[in-house]
Amino acid sequence: MPSATVELETRLDSREAAKKTTMNFEILHEFPAADLERAWRDCLAHVEFPSHYNTPEYFLEPYFAGRRPFAILALEGNAVTGVLTGLHEGNQIHCGLPSRPQICIDPGKDSSATQRALMEGLLSEAGRAELITVFTWPSLELPVFANRGFRRRQLPGNVVLDLSQGADAVFKQFSKDRRRNIRFAEKNGIEVQLAITPQDIAEAYEVYKAWRETDRKELSGIPFTFEVFERAAQLTSNRRLFLARLSGRVVAINIFRLCPGGLFESAANSSLEEFMHLKPNELLQWRGIEWACNQGLRRHSLGGSHQFLLRFGGTVVPIIRYRLDRSWLRKHDVRDAVRDLGRETLRKLPPSLEKQVRSWFGED
Repeated sequence: MPSATVELETRLDSREAAKKTTMNFEILHEFPAADLERAWRDCLAHVEFPSHYNTPEYFLEPYFAGRRPFAILALEGNAVTGVLTGLHEGNQIHCGLPSRPQICIDPGKDSSATQRALMEGLLSEAGRAELITVFTWPSLELPVFANRGFRRRQLPGNVVLDLSQGADAVFKQFSKDRRRNIRFAEKNGIEVQLAITPQDIAEAYEVYKAWRETDRKELSGIPFTFEVFERAAQLTSNRRLFLARLSGRVVAINIFRLCPGGLFESAANSSLEEFMHLKPNELLQWRGIEWACNQGLRRHSLGGSHQFLLRFGGTVVPIIRYRLDRSWLRKHDVRDAVRDLGRETLRKLPPSLEKQVRSWFGED
């Protein structure tokens, strides 16, 4: 009888061991070879809402020159089960932005094992970087990262529209004044078209350049050169540039990123100040939505949740930040804690005093 018990326990141990998924990771710094590209795209075909920056085309982006883009692929044998992309920014690693997660996992695979492979690959790529940040959607929590010391924080997130219900149904969810402004733009001669020709791109760049030079805007970063702007606009498999014209002149532009069959994202908007009263930006966004619905794209992330975007309806979906602070005395976490304490203190003040203090510090 004891021998039978031992045999049964051995069989049970074997079954438990078989359940544990062994995964590896691969780190890429350039467009993958054909076999790996196919495996990568097959993974994306199983993800509910893959985005452009989850795709191999991430390595074709001209915007990332000098920022050492990378991709971590979780591998189960030859199959890709998860993707995480990011950039080096000095001694920091950023995998996405507060408005843009860049991680996806095949829901049909072992999520914990995939997360572990992505995390180990990320730590290997990060080297001695002092700050490592990963952004994700609430539908893809990252407990494996949290168990490794990454601190979780919920951020305001983005307005997200369900495009699967069709353009007409989406339009009805816009606020009343948003629908009115769209019709107003049309009645006042604003026309929207896709950029197709080199001349279209050149005219769009002039609007971008003028927008960057507007006095009332405080913009960080170095403006893109025309060469970079042009190369990005030509990547039409994952990007579309829409132009708003008045009497033939381009007065506003909107750039959208996309992953075929997946997520449609508002990436950038520029407009000429003197034509803002004609509401070209509302019409640009609406024409982009119409186009995306016709292309079979299923979700639209508007890239933020400020008042202009909230009037397009939809749902505000939070974005979750996981961050590992390895700096001396964890200065980044300390800075966050001080800011949180300050905000909490402000909220306890009388409304009029709170508003005055916020204005002193340049906060809304």
